[in-house]
This record gives sequence, structure tokens and C-alpha cells, in this order.
Amino acid sequence: MVSYEVSVMVPAEAMERFEAYMLDKHIADVIATGFFAGATFYRDGERRRTIYEAFDRNALENYLANDAERLRNDFAEHFPDGVVATREVWDAVVRFDAP
Repeated sequence: MVSYEVSVMVPAEAMERFEAYMLDKHIADVIATGFFAGATFYRDGERRRTIYEAFDRNALENYLANDAERLRNDFAEHFPDGVVATREVWDAVVRFDAP
């Protein structure tokens, strides 16, 4: 799997609206593209992080080429100011599960 990690700094005054948008709309829209097996949403102070698990590198590249711009534009329409996102891609090397 390939993890596509999006970290966002959110001002306190936008936090409630941001979380509602992410949990009610944006994450579901990304998963609906068909390129991801799932996602996990995290919070820490003013930071929020979503880790999307792409099926493989090809799936992530297809998402970035075909859907990312549309979904990023929708995000920007909802949060035009004060919300800063960074993105990272991680290739899984090995997974360890509890016995």
C-alpha cells in the first residue's frame, strides 16, 4: 500500500466547520474515487491529518491525475483562507500486526 498523508493547520475559529466538512463530505469524496482502500482522520491541537491508503502507486498517480484538482478546488472553495495543507506520500515497506 501507499499512504497519501494530508496534514492541515486549522485556525480555532474554523475547526468545527473544517471537521464537519472533512467527516461529512471530503474524505468520502476522496474514497469514492475508487483509488483508496480507506482513510484515517487524526487530530492534535490545531493540526488535523488524514491518511488515505491507496491500493498501490499506480492508483495514487491516477487519483492525482484525474481527481485531486477537482477535490482540492472544492476544499479551497470551502476554506479559502487560513487553512494550510501539506502532503506527503509514503510507500509501505512492511506491516506488523499483533498476534
